[in-house]
Amino acid sequence: MLHKLPYTPAIVVDQGILDANIAAMADFAADHNLTLRPHAKTHKIAAIGQKQLAAGSPGLSVATLGEAQYFFDAGITDLFISYPIWPTTADGDVLTRLATDGNLAVGTDSVAAVHQLADVTEQQPGVEIMIELNSGHNRSGVFPDQVVPIAQAVRDRKMVLRGVFTFPGHSYAPGEHTSAAADEAQTLKAAERALQDAGFNVPVLSGGSTPSATATVAGGATEIRPGVYVFGDAQQLELGRIGFENIALTIAATVVSRHEAHGDAPARIIVDAGSKVLANDRAPWATGHGRVLGHPDAHITAVSEHHGTIRWESDELPAIGSRIQVIPNHVCVAVNLVDEVYVVDGTDILEQWQVGARGMNA
Repeated sequence: MLHKLPYTPAIVVDQGILDANIAAMADFAADHNLTLRPHAKTHKIAAIGQKQLAAGSPGLSVATLGEAQYFFDAGITDLFISYPIWPTTADGDVLTRLATDGNLAVGTDSVAAVHQLADVTEQQPGVEIMIELNSGHNRSGVFPDQVVPIAQAVRDRKMVLRGVFTFPGHSYAPGEHTSAAADEAQTLKAAERALQDAGFNVPVLSGGSTPSATATVAGGATEIRPGVYVFGDAQQLELGRIGFENIALTIAATVVSRHEAHGDAPARIIVDAGSKVLANDRAPWATGHGRVLGHPDAHITAVSEHHGTIRWESDELPAIGSRIQVIPNHVCVAVNLVDEVYVVDGTDILEQWQVGARGMNA
């Protein structure tokens, strides 16, 4: 399959593994009575979103209003912008259209943002509000004892409170997925109690990152929003949440230089995939800038803009001009760096998908 690609570096998606990953998470959600609202910022591709809906998801989570517009125009009209947004007057018409002609919820974590949203949409009915909670990641989000004033602002502006949500991002650390899932459940339930005591209905409790999704605590979240699970990446691999067999997306790269071990210098190869396709995202605990499919002992030790250095496990180095499949550390960033991906069945190229929401960062 690799030799059939017209160029490298190129992102390759194995359709069989992709479909299996989508089905596995959908089955988990169904078996545990959870709504699966996948985060589409990972793939940014309408065809994959349609596959997720066909597997049972009612809609998607997105990162920005631009992403919401893209998926809405592609026919996916049940959307949740799962971050606290600060909409401008220019955003008002789009927000109103997406809420009127579809189902739209947006995240917030402040009274001021609720009023801003009400102002720019002229309090048109339809846009629903999800209050973001801090369950230990310490990014955006309020604590459970801070939710009631925000809910009161939603009610005062005659808007609809759909529920509360959190991102247990501290699950992206070795051995932390179960404790992060426990933090998520505790935080969601505490906020639910606070809101119910104040007279608010809380239909949705939303959580679930990819590392913690299958560790979701019974009786906690009612909805999960994993994203990376569709493709897998080197982070999930090194966290032990998936195996190499679950990697659906790789970057095809050409070996442009090779060096056998010499003195203190290890055996290594250089490929034509650097930070401009792999990205430069590396967690402190990661073993490198990515891995190599089929070679579990190989690690990407350095990246420049257009080249990656891979420490090889033996002196049996691949030939110059040969092609290998590299696994990026953070697949969400890598996808956003290309215009298209190649869909394969393991041996043949089936089609190309445009990354339609690429660069829609606002």
